[in-house]
Amino acid sequence: MAEAVAVPAPKLQAALRDLWHGHIVHARDYAMAMHAGKAADAKAAADAVVANAKEISAAVGSFYGQAGGDQMMTLLAGHWGAVKAMTDARIKGDDTGANKAMTDLNANAAEIAKFLSGANPNLPEETVLGLMVAHGAHHAAQVNFIVKGDTAGEAAEWTAMQAHMDMIADALAGAIAKQFPDKAS
Repeated sequence: MAEAVAVPAPKLQAALRDLWHGHIVHARDYAMAMHAGKAADAKAAADAVVANAKEISAAVGSFYGQAGGDQMMTLLAGHWGAVKAMTDARIKGDDTGANKAMTDLNANAAEIAKFLSGANPNLPEETVLGLMVAHGAHHAAQVNFIVKGDTAGEAAEWTAMQAHMDMIADALAGAIAKQFPDKAS
């Protein structure tokens, strides 16, 4: 039996997991609504992605100040913009548009990695970049499964995306707990 690993800031970890899972839930809802041709549901899901990004940014801002929260919001807006563009392009069968959106998504991943590693010395830029590029790849794979109508493939990807969100949230929570032990407990 594996020994349980102590979590330095369990409430922070749980809150960040919840926030990052919200992101993928709403992005998934958007992709499914777009695929089904349900414009009102797609708009509601897109609005929920933005509301969730504001919550994530507020959480970041609670540790890094208003400027840090604002920067995170700008970066998450770029992330969502690229995910949305990729989703829309895949739904339309526009490979060129989807490829450009993926290029934008990877560039945004580099910006997020630079920001987070600059804010927290416990977050190596290359590590964050790897996490964010993999996250973008999960979005792309999921959308591809949705467009193909491959529910089994999408279900497997969904499970992988959720586990990956835990990895991102846990990396952030652990790094923040090291940087701000009194504030993060």
